[in-house]
Amino acid sequence: MFFVPQSEIRIEIKMSFTPAHLYFDDVAVGQEWTTLGRTITETDVVNFAGVSGDYNPIHVDHQFAATTPYRKPIAHGLLVFSIGSGLSVQCPMIRTQAFTTVREWHFRAPVFAGDTIRMVSKVLEKNLRGRGRRGEIVWQRTIVNQDGKVVQEGVLVTLVEARPAGKN
Repeated sequence: MFFVPQSEIRIEIKMSFTPAHLYFDDVAVGQEWTTLGRTITETDVVNFAGVSGDYNPIHVDHQFAATTPYRKPIAHGLLVFSIGSGLSVQCPMIRTQAFTTVREWHFRAPVFAGDTIRMVSKVLEKNLRGRGRRGEIVWQRTIVNQDGKVVQEGVLVTLVEARPAGKN
């Protein structure tokens, strides 16, 4: 048998991006993308209550929610934010290294089980960082429902891999 000392074992770990994933250099200020839709379910709401510990009756108690201005349970705002974030991973497909900042975020309208949301992402600013190895992208992100009504919106910042020198 042949043994290699652990000190000589080198494992290179890279993020799982495909050639289709955009680099920082590939996007321009003003570009905009809209994701496919994702329907919010009552299961989503119950699971999020379990994960977050937020069992506020406005989300999980139909009898209580009937006494509110909404007349039925509403999805957690952070659930909708999280699903919107997940939608934006695929649209645009970009080499995001980190989600760094929520500059501002507004909850504009309730989302109910059965609503279908989409995320609209627009590039507001680009700033090169890390000696050109990556860049910050400032995004206007807007979550709209099936009627095109804005339910959440704000400005977020991500760190995105730049194209390596000599790779076009």
